[in-house]
Amino acid sequence: MNFSSLKKNLKKDFSSHKKISIALLGDSSTQLLHTALRGLGYEYEVNLEIFEADYDQVDTLVLNRSSELYQKVFDFIIIFQSTPKIKKNYYKLPEDKQRIDFATNHLNKVCAYYESIKCYNSSSKIIYFNFQELDDNLFGHFANKTNISFRYQVRKINLGLMDLGQKCSDLFILDLASLLSSYGQSFITDPKIFATTELLFSLDFLPIVSKHLLDIIFSIIGRFNKCLILDLDNTLWGGVIGDDGIENIQIGQLGIGKIFTEIQMWTKELKQRGVILAVCSKNEENIAKAPFENHPEMILRLEDIALFVANWHNKAQNIQFIQSTLNIGLDSMVFIDDNPVEREMVKIHLPAVTVPDLPVDPAEYLPYLSSLNLFETASYSENDSIRTQQYKEEANRVIFEKTFINEDDFLRNLEMSSDVGTFSTYNIPRIAQLTQRSNQFNLRTIRYTEDEIKQIASSKIHHTLSFTLKDKFGDHGLISSIILKEVEEKKQAKALFIDTWVMSCRVLKRGMEQFILNQIVTLAKQNGYSTILGEYLPTKKNALVQDLYKNLGMIQYGSHWILNISDYQEKTTFIFKN
Repeated sequence: MNFSSLKKNLKKDFSSHKKISIALLGDSSTQLLHTALRGLGYEYEVNLEIFEADYDQVDTLVLNRSSELYQKVFDFIIIFQSTPKIKKNYYKLPEDKQRIDFATNHLNKVCAYYESIKCYNSSSKIIYFNFQELDDNLFGHFANKTNISFRYQVRKINLGLMDLGQKCSDLFILDLASLLSSYGQSFITDPKIFATTELLFSLDFLPIVSKHLLDIIFSIIGRFNKCLILDLDNTLWGGVIGDDGIENIQIGQLGIGKIFTEIQMWTKELKQRGVILAVCSKNEENIAKAPFENHPEMILRLEDIALFVANWHNKAQNIQFIQSTLNIGLDSMVFIDDNPVEREMVKIHLPAVTVPDLPVDPAEYLPYLSSLNLFETASYSENDSIRTQQYKEEANRVIFEKTFINEDDFLRNLEMSSDVGTFSTYNIPRIAQLTQRSNQFNLRTIRYTEDEIKQIASSKIHHTLSFTLKDKFGDHGLISSIILKEVEEKKQAKALFIDTWVMSCRVLKRGMEQFILNQIVTLAKQNGYSTILGEYLPTKKNALVQDLYKNLGMIQYGSHWILNISDYQEKTTFIFKN
């Protein structure tokens, strides 16, 4: 998309798209970034309602409680402060001592921004641009050895922002410095235009930086890619395994084989980060698996692949099988194939799947795929590194289920057990991640950060529950979290409102919903509550649970579902509490 086409999108109808409120603040002109961001939102089916602050009013708006920034609650606050502006401030400092402290003072100001926003607008997420390096070459390469050089101070700020981002759960860094290294200074900024208009970004770069902003926003609201589906021949290795044989495919450290080795290394790192890997190949299965099992220079092995599909069916059909087996949305899948015909078939039949158009030259595959930023994430936990193993185990469960005619017999033979606990320091990162990532089994789709979960865990009016699930095939880990809030009912009676009920879709149809409700009722009884209230807020993705409360025996009154504890009959499940 170019800037002109994004601008034309502003005339289109956004009314059916999901609304996301944004405040855009900058120390240089942001009008065209506003236009590009909102226009690109239309392409992604979101209605970005953007408040654009007046020119160079960051301090005035963020640090003043009575400013218009705090007259509305924004989902996201984007702060863009440019390198040319901070360079001017740096040059105004007369003494070396002040210049040495420049980065530290700037980071303290960013920290003050964060604290002010979280104090007055606690639910907002902040996206802060880091800084491109504009080299004044006053010291040449010696700038790396002296802390009074501007280059040194900019790099210190960028490093400090990374540390700050780790400490502040609602602060996300848009890596402008990295984009500079990818696209080059001349592409990002037109010095002539900046000199006359203070528009830092070129028209060609505006769609790119807007796309990266949306990548971050979507990852936070739970809309991101979870699964990478891979073709094999001329995608993971050079050559055709069925024709060339295992000894002649190109992989390793010689010639073009190095290119495919690097692709496999990138892919394996994605798997380590929690991206699910699957294979979709037109091939005989035993032939397709041979390199994974026997080639000494393969980086990827069968244990890295959650689901391996190799047959002669069309790939759109096989991807649908992968989707149904893994039980994730098609819109969270990326399919990589060197064959343009296969790519086009998947695009036509499965338009929700992301299908990059690979370059013709394999040497350009990895730079191109990296530039797309296909797997943005807003969180990472230890559980992510074992996700592929969990999905492999789930595939085995699906196969095991097919050996039973009676569903109860299947569930009974799974040998399921659950640890039931409350929110703790250990599991808070995973719980926050569940609220951020769960879309289908999410009754109200309220997203919480780690800091917010910590506050809830220590709140006197909240009760929390966490659930793991283990069976004969493996350990699902922490798969569900419940946030219950005490509310007043009529005649001063108190009830428990189910603020949040999220669960991994990997454990659907295991009786976990019934088991969880049993535990909620037990907690309510122990704490003297007589009523449980539930609410379902529909989204495009959570229709799966629209009848959950009805199916669990709760009665609807207006927009809420009610369960009287005295009438409750414990649900039958085949899950044992540890």
